Amino acid sequence: MAARPTFIVAICIWLAAISTACAPKSQSSETERAPAAPGPAQATAPVATQPASAPPASALPASAPDSRPVIVTFGDSLTQGVSGKSYPAFLQDLLDQRGFSYRVDNQGVSGDTSTDGLARIENVVAAKPALVVLEFGGNDGLRGVPVETTRANLDQMLARLKSAGIPVVLAGITLPPNYGPDYVKPFTALYPDLARKYKLRYLPFLLIHVYDKPGMMRPDGIHPTEDGNRIAARDVFDLIRPLL
Repeated sequence: MAARPTFIVAICIWLAAISTACAPKSQSSETERAPAAPGPAQATAPVATQPASAPPASALPASAPDSRPVIVTFGDSLTQGVSGKSYPAFLQDLLDQRGFSYRVDNQGVSGDTSTDGLARIENVVAAKPALVVLEFGGNDGLRGVPVETTRANLDQMLARLKSAGIPVVLAGITLPPNYGPDYVKPFTALYPDLARKYKLRYLPFLLIHVYDKPGMMRPDGIHPTEDGNRIAARDVFDLIRPLL
């Protein structure tokens, strides 16, 4: 009989163990398994804002077209300029300073001969200029182009401008004496001859007040310095002023 109470106690201990194993998990256990909230190092980085972009070019106000009448300076490197300001650039300054409302269009091309100029004459006509300053011949002379070829090319350019009703002045060229009188004399004479034929105002030599002045010519002895171009522009301005 003494064994029965011991057996009952063992049964009670076994039932308590089963009850503990089958019980639902506590709330604290679920909390421990939840992922931790992000700390300061895990915080989401702020999104950088982009600066406002510039408006497209089409949205910008268009500048007013330059409606001033055009003066075309047409020639070779003496017109285009080699370094610094060209004589056409100084001519523009003079026109602005003296109150003449014109726009100078520099159509000089370095290395051009009168043959090249004749090939480009339609570009000048297309610009519909109020006046043209024509300067060609220097490269012809340096290359020994026959004088009659240079004369014929200049003649055709002048005739084309006249037929288009475009006023023109002529800027002459001369050559150093070492080219020989048989070449230099007729070459120099073609400019006043053409000026008389077309009744033009002209300069016997574009650099007439420049070529023999100290500091006015570049070391090559052919092209003026910037100071030389300033003086050439004054001479051209005086030449064209009665036509403005």
